[in-house]
Amino acid sequence: MIRTVESEPHASPPVLAAYSYCEAVTGRQARNFAYGIRLLPTPQRRAMSALYAFSRRVDDIGDGALAGDVKVARLEETRALLTRIREDEIDEDDTDPVAVALSHAAGHFPIPLGGLDELIDGVLMDVRGETYETWDDLKAYCRCVAGAIGRLSLGVFGTEPGARGVDRAPEYADTLGLALQLTNILRDVREDAVGGRTYLPADDLAKFGCSAGFSGPRPPEGSDFVGLVHFEVRRARALFAEGYRLLPMLDRRSGACVAAMAGIYRRLLDRIERDPEAVLRGRVSLPGREKAYVAVRGLSGLDARHVTRRTVRRRA
Repeated sequence: MIRTVESEPHASPPVLAAYSYCEAVTGRQARNFAYGIRLLPTPQRRAMSALYAFSRRVDDIGDGALAGDVKVARLEETRALLTRIREDEIDEDDTDPVAVALSHAAGHFPIPLGGLDELIDGVLMDVRGETYETWDDLKAYCRCVAGAIGRLSLGVFGTEPGARGVDRAPEYADTLGLALQLTNILRDVREDAVGGRTYLPADDLAKFGCSAGFSGPRPPEGSDFVGLVHFEVRRARALFAEGYRLLPMLDRRSGACVAAMAGIYRRLLDRIERDPEAVLRGRVSLPGREKAYVAVRGLSGLDARHVTRRTVRRRA
């Protein structure tokens, strides 16, 4: 059973300063994520910012220009820092604001910090240049870099007392993370190819004649790129449908946060489905007004009520 969050944790001035730093990082580098967490009460919003700032550090090491062996060393240093956080060895006056904020958050919310170890494992897969033959292979990677974030976030959100099926909440949070990550992979397929990375499963690429990759603004000659994208979109939609079962288990504002973030990515998926080749020409994104609409819809509880009705119909 996942504990609920009941009170606002006390934070000293050094801790508040550390949280402010993490919120600045989040607002600057994670617009979609920041859009969702602004709907949370202050303690949860701060904790989510700390989680994001630590995760961003890990991602930046993996995406940076350092040599591979240096990246591995930096990632293991970050894992050692995580161990210090887990063992409550970070002082409030520590010079690392991310460590201070995350240590405070972990002391007041039941955050499963092992999820950040999984994130580091996933980024190490990137550093090693791993590719994925099947969806099961890619799914294992996505669980590390995105499913784990869903489970970490659930530690901050908590669940509503008496919610039905609450024992499956971590599973649904994990699945929702997979849905967001697969959407990211589709959105970034050209950018990743330019960076020498391929995430889509090799057997899917072969099935649709896309094994040559995506080095240019047009699909490979003779390929069914549209068919490939539509195939992956259907897979992502199924993941969203399963992951959305989490919403009725959350309180109103946590549910709004999740619905806003997931809703932005679902609408992004709609855009990709309507014009698959757009992802080869540049980054597909949503305008601010559409993100605001999604946030209002999430705050109103429309998405959560829709999921609840659908679940009841299936059980009837």
